[in-house]
Amino acid sequence: MKEQEIWHVLKADVLRSWNMLEDKSPYQKIICCALSPGIHAVVVYRWGQWTMSTTGVIRPPLRLVALILDCMIRILWGIELHPTTRIGEGFYIGHFGGIIISPQAVIGKNFTCSQGVSIGVSGQGDKYGAPTIGDFVYVAPGAKLFGKIRIGNNVKIGANAVVHKNIQDNAVAVLDPGFRIISSEGNIKGAEHPADETVL
Repeated sequence: MKEQEIWHVLKADVLRSWNMLEDKSPYQKIICCALSPGIHAVVVYRWGQWTMSTTGVIRPPLRLVALILDCMIRILWGIELHPTTRIGEGFYIGHFGGIIISPQAVIGKNFTCSQGVSIGVSGQGDKYGAPTIGDFVYVAPGAKLFGKIRIGNNVKIGANAVVHKNIQDNAVAVLDPGFRIISSEGNIKGAEHPADETVL
């Protein structure tokens, strides 16, 4: 990406985070944005994208700084986001921790990523690849998306869902079934679980 384009996209990313903080004073918004691990990760990601487009003698030192910053984001916030990953403007990370996005993934604009999300490579031969995700997609905590699949526009993916097939536009995909009560006495001290029930 060129420098002008990077600044435009980064501005859209930061403004999206800013707009998520409603009913707060400008001072509080500035503090929250400055301390947000999600913004830290996005800024370093965009910086890394820009350094890859540089040339000449400045490229090696800039790439070194980008790699060090990327390493710090991985260690401090648990967010793995390679600069070769293509993500559109308005990228928002709500909470940090356990986020892994494949360098081969292609993601549209206004993407919202929660904690514990993995978007990875899977498959063999012609089926090998990473997801292509449309615009205005929300991925809830713990969701896993993998393989050469396409997620449409305006899609919501629920918590802990495992997605390995295409999802059409405007769909809502959730984990099914959600949960099962295995005992109504499991938390009572001294209570024994029924022999025919599986303890999770």
